[in-house]
Amino acid sequence: MKLKNVVIAGLTFAVAVSSAFAQMKADDAIKVRQAGYRFMGWNMSRIDASLKGEFKKEDVVKAAAAIQAIANAGLSPLFPAGSDKGTGFHETHLKSEFFDPANSKKVAELFGNLAKESGELAKVAATGDKEAVKVQYGKLGQTCKACHDDFRKSDH
Repeated sequence: MKLKNVVIAGLTFAVAVSSAFAQMKADDAIKVRQAGYRFMGWNMSRIDASLKGEFKKEDVVKAAAAIQAIANAGLSPLFPAGSDKGTGFHETHLKSEFFDPANSKKVAELFGNLAKESGELAKVAATGDKEAVKVQYGKLGQTCKACHDDFRKSDH
């Protein structure tokens, strides 16, 4: 009986969160996604510092886990139609091409690659192998760059 209540509470929470995202204004969605990507960037810089200096496995593991959590959180609701224009903490850098139906497969692939490569980084970080982390960190960086190249305004 207790498990049933936990499942019901979890499902209720999931529905409430989904509804909140569905009702989110474009500027609010921009603000949340900017915060998420800023936090991922900060964690990438923590890993970079560890790779360039004294390797601190615990810090790298925590940073990789944070990146993985955001990458796998279901980011697509933070990109409502029209959110290529607007202001979160600052003017959005998103190109309108992101919403072109012709790019939907590519966008889905990029989100999938972000989830995959961040997951791999978390696995590799747990091994404590600095060189393996360096290689996977590079792969994740290229994944980020692929999206920026196609869908981020070049003046930013």
